[in-house]
Amino acid sequence: MKDLKVIFMGTPEFCVPILDGLIKNYNLLAVVTQPDKATGRKQELTYSPVKKKAMEHGIKVLQPIKIKEEYADIINLNPDIIITCAYGQIIPEVILKAPRYGCINVHASLLPKLRGGAPIHKAIIYGYDKTGITIMYMDKGMDTGDIISKKELVIENDDTAETLHDKLQALAVNLLFETLPSIVNGTSKRQKQNNNEATYAYNVSREEEHVYFNTTSKEIFNKIRGLNSWPGAYAILDDKNIKLWLSKIGTNKYDKVPGTIVSLDKNGMEVVTKDGSILITELQLPGKRKTYVKDFINGIKKEDYLNKVFK
Repeated sequence: MKDLKVIFMGTPEFCVPILDGLIKNYNLLAVVTQPDKATGRKQELTYSPVKKKAMEHGIKVLQPIKIKEEYADIINLNPDIIITCAYGQIIPEVILKAPRYGCINVHASLLPKLRGGAPIHKAIIYGYDKTGITIMYMDKGMDTGDIISKKELVIENDDTAETLHDKLQALAVNLLFETLPSIVNGTSKRQKQNNNEATYAYNVSREEEHVYFNTTSKEIFNKIRGLNSWPGAYAILDDKNIKLWLSKIGTNKYDKVPGTIVSLDKNGMEVVTKDGSILITELQLPGKRKTYVKDFINGIKKEDYLNKVFK
């Protein structure tokens, strides 16, 4: 299948191993990725991880600002198949209909569950016990196309968005390259999605990053690990945003306002929740590095924190 003409569309680091495999095993015509972004105080232009990998191998890179309007260069390459993964824009029908084997998408959930741009984060935040990878034919909807193949993965209690990302990344590579031959030789199966079972994983908003302690300990635990290592959960203490990176569900219950810090020792910072307490074990103050609470307590006065209330 080395002569199969492929265009790959993707943007984040999650996609890079897929791109690597396509470079090694297929005739990769071009990569389509999001436009360069200005980042940092100096607003320096940064390339997407997919663009960086493509440039290392001398692969043609296309970066349409609005792909609904700037698609001619893609179609003119006359690909046999287009493969997408976390590209970041809705693909117009004119592109979807162009390749003879269609456009397929690698999605990091068990569709129709968790359609949208943040399926890894939301799988943990919503308390799912499993997730996985789906390979699907694309249509004009958001992750609504026919399913070709799926593979499940158990979400462990100590998984964070970072660890789950890495597990799903490896699973995606394996499943895609297992599935591609059946697409090309016409033996792949198509399964319609049951829209009644659909759930959604829209991109994480700034408000969703805010931890409110008047929710359950389990919900807070899931939010903190579901936003680790990016973008990070936070709560407000003394009008400062404190990042919360790791936690454990507490075993105590208190007749205090949710958000109250009731203890601070080597085991963690214990905070009252709606139904009990939670132990914050790793945090980050503004302008400081991440630190475990067992180390954090060595440089502070505990009385400066005890009985204060997170907002």
